[in-house]
Amino acid sequence: QVHLVVSGGGSVQAGGSLTLSCAVSGDIGSVNHVAFFRQAPGKEPEEVACMRIEGGDPDYPRFMRGRVIISRVKSADTWILQMDRLKVEDTANYSCAARRGEYCASWHGIYPYWGQGTQVTVSS
Repeated sequence: QVHLVVSGGGSVQAGGSLTLSCAVSGDIGSVNHVAFFRQAPGKEPEEVACMRIEGGDPDYPRFMRGRVIISRVKSADTWILQMDRLKVEDTANYSCAARRGEYCASWHGIYPYWGQGTQVTVSS
């Protein structure tokens, strides 16, 4: 079993920055990808960033490229999502997920392990 705990989030004005953390514990060896997702009211969850646990190029959807960086604090098995130049449309509930697979998957349904969500609200 893998456990994920999300922290961070909050409210910020458009153009500002926020940092989320995802602490992973348990049988970490059973997964090899960590991703952040978000879900706005009435919408499906969408991938925000993903990376292979052992390194390599992260995966970012087009709408987040240049505004988000995912990284790992290896000593703490914690993943960091740094978000800059936030927009009002980035307002959503954010969470992190983990899975074992061959690639970073953008479909939320393929991830078996999830952390609780944290709200990010961007105001104009």
